Amino acid sequence: MNSIVDERVVSFINSFKKDDSTICQKIEKEARESYVPIIRKEMAEFLKTILAIKNPLNILEIGTAVGYSAILMSENISPKARITTIENYDVRIPIARNNFVRAGKEDVIKLIEGDAAKVLKELDGTYDFIFMDAAKSQYIAILPDVLRLLKTDGILITDNVLQEGEIVESRYAVTRRNRTIYERMREYIYAVTHSPELVTSIIPIGDGITLSIKKQV
Repeated sequence: MNSIVDERVVSFINSFKKDDSTICQKIEKEARESYVPIIRKEMAEFLKTILAIKNPLNILEIGTAVGYSAILMSENISPKARITTIENYDVRIPIARNNFVRAGKEDVIKLIEGDAAKVLKELDGTYDFIFMDAAKSQYIAILPDVLRLLKTDGILITDNVLQEGEIVESRYAVTRRNRTIYERMREYIYAVTHSPELVTSIIPIGDGITLSIKKQV
């Protein structure tokens, strides 16, 4: 994976990272050896910091993969907090479930199988923290349901929005196979930065994120 930040700077930042739990380190190692995309080290530290600031009780994650980020979040929230996570890739679902058991978090993390676009429409209630790290082409399509489910003053973090820097290029400089994602991601970034419901900052950390707060309208 390419970085949008100078690799020397990233290495310097990550040199100060404290060790995570043994199970998180094991799952991270297994994921990277299997070429499963998980959040970067600097993104993990950012997540932990935001969780400490917000102290959310009801968390929604869109994109479970093998469960690494859900477990990491579960270790950095109140014992009363709960996480709901959505995953559609059937190969990774049993791995994630097993990892939740390995981490002793099966009572804290609820995994819903299915396409996020369909699952979100069936969810009710609200969440005070939503983390999106799923199929990038879906972001703009699922945003209305995400906003419906996000509490006022809730936080929405969306990962990988700068597409390894490709997002700043001209459309014609992007390979044809990546143009749909490129266009939808640009549309998504515009939507969250111009939504009357959100206050949003684009942050060049990892592969770029948007950090949004839902305000009273």
